[in-house]
Amino acid sequence: MSIKGGITGRSQGGKSRVKTARGRSTSSVRWLERQLNDPYVKAAKAAGYRSRAAFKLAELDDRFGLLKGASRVVDLGCAPGGWCQIVKERRPKARVVGVDILEVEPLPGVELILGDIRDPVTAERIRASLDGKADLVISDMAANTVGHKQTDHLRTMGLIEAGLELAEEILEPGGSFVAKVLAGGADSQLLARLKQRFRSVKHAKPPASRKDSSEWYVIAQDFRPETADCP
Repeated sequence: MSIKGGITGRSQGGKSRVKTARGRSTSSVRWLERQLNDPYVKAAKAAGYRSRAAFKLAELDDRFGLLKGASRVVDLGCAPGGWCQIVKERRPKARVVGVDILEVEPLPGVELILGDIRDPVTAERIRASLDGKADLVISDMAANTVGHKQTDHLRTMGLIEAGLELAEEILEPGGSFVAKVLAGGADSQLLARLKQRFRSVKHAKPPASRKDSSEWYVIAQDFRPETADCP
């Protein structure tokens, strides 16, 4: 098997290895080897999913029943579209709106919006596309890292908060919100807010998440509109 810029071979253990090539860093070699040997990458390709991340949503749905009865779903940070594929596979008749700052190749039955969810214009387009309240808001958004742990954490929390603010506006009572967080889960302030607005808040790491990844997911279910808040 050949790859542009180098050649792969087989190690004694049956795993693919990437031969070092000019202009390729050691980290790039490690990344390529991990991709070549990742069973989820191979399974996603075989199933026609756009990313291995599709299995993360599938596993979370299997555990928490997120898509059960869902008729309107919003996918924040949807590129390249793996999560939207799972939603349409499991809820073919659901209205699905995918949003990202990156261009996404068209997906059958999915309305795609190019924009930043923090932009009021984008938020209004989402509301208009839903034509009603959402049953589920899912977010696999992640801020670009800069290598500074505290800064990266704050940037990621900012995205989660933006996603939650939108979810609070568009969710149907009883709806759910799912978002990617970093190791340790949501911070105390965000967690308190989630617990105030949802009756059930849990953290989970689906099997499809790489063991060395710091990502977790917060699963908030049974949304309570502000007027229904209680102590």
